Amino acid sequence: MQLTLESVSKKVGAQTWLYDMSMAPRSAAVTVLLGATQAGKTSLMRIMAGLDAPSGGRVLVDGQSVAGVSVRERNVAMVYQQFINYPSLKVRDNIASPLKLRGEKGIEKRVHELAEKLHIEMFLDRYPAELSGGQQQRVALARALAKGAPLMLLDEPLVNLDYKLREELRDELSALFATGDSTVIYATTEPGEALLLGGYTAVMDGGELLQYGPTAEVFHKPKSLRVARAFSDPPMNLIKASTGLQGATAGANGVQLEGGPLLALPLPDTVSHRVTVGMRASALRVSRQPGDVDLQGVVELAEISGSDTFVHVSTPVGELVAQLTGVHYFELGAQVPMYFNPVHLYVFDAEGLLVLSPVRGGGY
Repeated sequence: MQLTLESVSKKVGAQTWLYDMSMAPRSAAVTVLLGATQAGKTSLMRIMAGLDAPSGGRVLVDGQSVAGVSVRERNVAMVYQQFINYPSLKVRDNIASPLKLRGEKGIEKRVHELAEKLHIEMFLDRYPAELSGGQQQRVALARALAKGAPLMLLDEPLVNLDYKLREELRDELSALFATGDSTVIYATTEPGEALLLGGYTAVMDGGELLQYGPTAEVFHKPKSLRVARAFSDPPMNLIKASTGLQGATAGANGVQLEGGPLLALPLPDTVSHRVTVGMRASALRVSRQPGDVDLQGVVELAEISGSDTFVHVSTPVGELVAQLTGVHYFELGAQVPMYFNPVHLYVFDAEGLLVLSPVRGGGY
């Protein structure tokens, strides 16, 4: 099934919830809607499902408008943040309900397969009210997967689960999506989740579609500062800077960081004088490597999260966050040099548009 949005918008009273946007999610693939709370993800998914009508534009399925077509006739499966199950049916019957409607064979086997993948096989003979919120969410997810609808809409389906289970289910869902024929639209606020699911990503902010494309491409080449902020966790370090000539010996354009060093970067001749330099937290380190530039800093905060350590450092160019692999210990107020290689930097012009981005692995 090919879903296409043509100049879709949504207004409620005097408020604009969705600005004109066009998108054609790839069929039989995962498209992640990535954005903060109130970015417009749920509003867009409700229009895709047929629960709400757009104020402008058209929703097409296989080239035909579906205006006025009911949700049931559209054959859509949707899972919300707030789980929805049939309270009078046991878990096994909740999962089996869409299979029974189609009169399929081997229902019990399919129910057990999905229950095992979602770690709820021990709850099959319980009623939803006897389960925790996270367990009920997994039941709703299993029922949506059992439906096998050509369009599956998942609105932050793992948000109510604990961290460890979320990690496990992401892997399971990626495998399930890869072997299925459904077009999957998956909404999340977490950049890491978008990267793990792969496929395609649509970055949204304030009701606008900022960028859509293959996930790796959007991550490595954000078209604007707004995209870079949304698709980076922790947020990309942003440094004010200006352009200038590096000098006769280098013969290349340079970027002068405010309060910091002058860096030789191959900028286009048309770039504005005032620019913003972007540096991902993972590009900073505490040990020098060839080609590195150093910034002297003072540790403001250090926190360990999983297998990474996040260090907030006050430097002459502003406060920066470094993401260091492994467990590291820093004393608050300690002086520490931070190193980075200029080949890992992004540059945005005065309008916030990308003018320079590194290729994967560094370099331009």
